[in-house]
Amino acid sequence: MNAVDVHYIVEGPAEAPVLVLGGSLGSTLRIWDAQAARLSSRFRVVRFDTRGHGESPVPPGPYTIADLGHDVIALLDRLGVSKAHFCGVSLGGMTGMWLGAYAPDRIDRLVLCCTSARLGPPEMWAERARTVREQGVAALADTVVARWLTPEYAARNPGLARDLRDMIAATPAEGYAGCCGVIEHMDLTGILPTVRAATLVIAGADDPATPPTHGASIAAAIPGARMAIVPHAAHLANVEQADTVTALIMEHLDG
Repeated sequence: MNAVDVHYIVEGPAEAPVLVLGGSLGSTLRIWDAQAARLSSRFRVVRFDTRGHGESPVPPGPYTIADLGHDVIALLDRLGVSKAHFCGVSLGGMTGMWLGAYAPDRIDRLVLCCTSARLGPPEMWAERARTVREQGVAALADTVVARWLTPEYAARNPGLARDLRDMIAATPAEGYAGCCGVIEHMDLTGILPTVRAATLVIAGADDPATPPTHGASIAAAIPGARMAIVPHAAHLANVEQADTVTALIMEHLDG
């Protein structure tokens, strides 16, 4: 595996337990802004940009979910961290499942937010990759934001919705397309029973991208996993219902 040195920031006490936060397709580490201040009072919070996103390198594709997992392991190695909690939303949650199965000695507790172990149909992701390579990520930005936030929340927070749209549009086309390929070919359903980390699965009640049934399947397959459904939240529950999601994360990590 050719891990890349992803861009990251660290916040919180040096001696505190480490919590790594992984973002969704089309996002940067700023997707966790609403959680960072509160979580960094109790944890050494490490936020990173997925390969191909934000300030991280954009290696040529194809990428795999194993590549994304090895990027996190390489990040832990760079920071001298032997074991960490991991919380990921969407694509970040997919990376978390891979880490829980294939790097169990590096993962303490897991939080999997608004994610899926298999998210088809594959043809949709191949078509999305073609679109961004031909037209740029901006061509999809409005559609993606409409799935990230409920219409009511977006209407009440037009500035935030615009910032998220700009974040998506600024994603390098090859990075976005490469990560579409990750989801296109990914099927983590068979490895979930091997995950031994204490796991919390969070779903947005109104998530059109990964509905609560996806989270329920994950929670049913990982031994001992718990599930929480957050009302009035679409795909980015950590943004739309920030306080609720932050409290769930802290409760689980302190358990």
